[in-house]
Amino acid sequence: MHRREFIKRSGTALGAGLLGTLVHGCAVKDRGGASRWRGFKYAMCNESMQPLPWEKQCEIVAAAGYTGIEIAPFSLVKESVHELSPAKRKEMLRVMKSAGLSCAGLHWLLAPPPAGLHITTPDAAVRKKTLAYLGALIDFCADLEGDVMIFGSPKQRGTQGISVEQARKNLADGFRAVSHHAQRRGVKILLEHLGSRQTDVVNTLAEAKAVMDAVNHPAIRMMFDFHNTPDETDPFDVLIRRFLPCIYHVHVQEMDGKYLGTGNAVNDFVKGFQVLKDLRFDRWVSLEVFDFSPGGKVIAEESMKVLKQIEAKLS
Repeated sequence: MHRREFIKRSGTALGAGLLGTLVHGCAVKDRGGASRWRGFKYAMCNESMQPLPWEKQCEIVAAAGYTGIEIAPFSLVKESVHELSPAKRKEMLRVMKSAGLSCAGLHWLLAPPPAGLHITTPDAAVRKKTLAYLGALIDFCADLEGDVMIFGSPKQRGTQGISVEQARKNLADGFRAVSHHAQRRGVKILLEHLGSRQTDVVNTLAEAKAVMDAVNHPAIRMMFDFHNTPDETDPFDVLIRRFLPCIYHVHVQEMDGKYLGTGNAVNDFVKGFQVLKDLRFDRWVSLEVFDFSPGGKVIAEESMKVLKQIEAKLS
């Protein structure tokens, strides 16, 4: 059998035993096999709890059954992460660990504050300022023992009057510029595919991978978000199976951005989760919602119920 056809047909083997194999340009690591896979690791993003103290945020997330908390840096600061001193970061880490949580990484990296950041703009001075702040975020992430940073930030990566091709080049150049620092701190920057209603730069997983390949550095990878697939033509399970070797993080919410249980994710996401299980995905599956009105406690608890209902449907 042709090697590529073998990989296509052997999802479980791909997750369990093909150490070092390259699939779609990404290394497939040994995930330990079925006997060592410990199930999904669930995290929750913190921005829906922004008004609450950090300790209370961690308490809500842990009480609902998550083991990780994903952090939107803008939600914790008045001006920038520079105001979070080493002592403050150590205290945040202590509180997080005391609640039984790990840092599942950062997201909304360039959302203000600080204002005025943009990575693809033709303005070289703005790009330089943006890359300097990305460097500061890498340090913040590492100080909290996180190892991924989700690069979505749709308003900070649009074309701004230049071609899509030039914007992608600027994006790749920017990632390349911070990649060595990220690697030194043990952090990967994960490019997020976003629908064309949000941005005109990187709308599909294939486009995200093209940027990743152009950078060609192990600290630059990608992630998968169920919600951000309106420009895709294949179903969730096909996309996940195709790109999982390059995927280091998964975001989940209802397709309208609300918390799980308000839509049909409990049925529609089952095949996608089945592939994640079959291929022994051992990184974070993180809840990120855009409607905060129900409050963090309701969002956390109701979404966890649905995640468990999805799991119950898996073979």
